[in-house]
Amino acid sequence: MSTELTHRHYALLRAVGAGRCELTCSCEPDLFIDGRTCCDQTAAHLLARAGLIRPAVRGRVGQRVPAQLTDAGRAALSSQAPLAVAA
Repeated sequence: MSTELTHRHYALLRAVGAGRCELTCSCEPDLFIDGRTCCDQTAAHLLARAGLIRPAVRGRVGQRVPAQLTDAGRAALSSQAPLAVAA
C-alpha cells in the first residue's frame, strides 16, 4: 500500500529541516515540534517508517533527540510534488 504525502507531511518535513523537531528513540518514534508533541503522530510515524526523517543521534529508548531529514526526506521536500510512500 502506498500513501501520497499531504500538505501536513510537507509542513512536518519543513519543521524537521528547520531544526525545530525532536524524535523519541523507539520503534514508533513520536515527534515533538518546538518542545510540544506533534498533533498528528500518525503522519509523523509515516514519515519515520518511510525513511524521510530519523533521529540525528543515538539515544536511550524513550529519550528525545534531535530529528533530521534523510536524503529521501530532503529530496521529497525539494520536489514537493505528490510522492507516494509505502504505508
